[in-house]
Amino acid sequence: MTDTKTGFHKEILQIPDIEKYVEQIVNSLRDLTLRVFNRQGAVVGISGGIDSSVSFALAVRAFGPERVLGIMLPEKDSSPDSKRLALELAQKFGVRTLTEDITGALQGFGCYERRDEAVKRVFPEYDPKIYTMKIGIKSAPNSKLPPIFSVVIVDQQGNEFTKKLPAKDYLQIVASSNFKQRTRMAMLYYHAECMRYAVIGTPNKHEVEQGFFVKYGDSGTDIMPISHLYKTQVYQFARHLGIPQEIIDRTPTSDTYSAEQTQEEFFFQMPFKMMDLLWYGFENNYDIGEISKVLEIPEDEILNIFSNFRRKKETTEFLRMPALKVIDDH
Repeated sequence: MTDTKTGFHKEILQIPDIEKYVEQIVNSLRDLTLRVFNRQGAVVGISGGIDSSVSFALAVRAFGPERVLGIMLPEKDSSPDSKRLALELAQKFGVRTLTEDITGALQGFGCYERRDEAVKRVFPEYDPKIYTMKIGIKSAPNSKLPPIFSVVIVDQQGNEFTKKLPAKDYLQIVASSNFKQRTRMAMLYYHAECMRYAVIGTPNKHEVEQGFFVKYGDSGTDIMPISHLYKTQVYQFARHLGIPQEIIDRTPTSDTYSAEQTQEEFFFQMPFKMMDLLWYGFENNYDIGEISKVLEIPEDEILNIFSNFRRKKETTEFLRMPALKVIDDH
């Protein structure tokens, strides 16, 4: 909920009547679940992250705690903080939870083995018992050049070693890791179908529009209640809805790779508050000079950032597309 008629300013994404906005989303969530999907409650995957916590709290407001199920879906690379904070969230809202450890399913898919095979082609010494790993990006958000991906391994003393990641190995690591999101979604639908509940998605606006999600993984949901909210607006919701402070203060992570990695580090490459304002200016066609003056960023840097925004939207459009049907002309 923003006002495109005003001049560009740093508080433009502040929601003036947040309770009214929350109620609009809650009413829509309830109506879509009951009327369109003919379901009686909600299943939400909770990870101790800000987005899943806000989506979970909205579901509780929509259906009551007795008709919401929170499911924790850890695997061997997950941070132990994820389950701990998810439990704290569920206890605060009085919601029943289940834990489904998906490590065995991922081992069955060969998730870890396929990922480690690609890492070892870059770092022959890599041993997952000795090192953790993650993917990094070597480029600035205001650069004209496309991103260069690297693989990082971290030894038990915390020393990091980085090498450029060839395209073949990058694709194999990502494809292997995507088993995690797709397995989680399969498990959520199992429980939702058993209870005749809807699966509530957790992606925010940037994840959807910039393509930071897995097709038929975390995008494979029935309803996405926060997919139109900027990240700073998600935090406004979190404070209003009473999300535990430790979750609000937690740095958003991908919780995908064995080495700790923030979302900003891996994908977005800039602080959320700055990215929100730049994206808002980008999609609402504000004057570059006006944005530059307000944010104190040179105009040429903003043009490069906007070019990268455009590239991300275009190169990830296939992720947002539904399955296409072949037209039979005969």
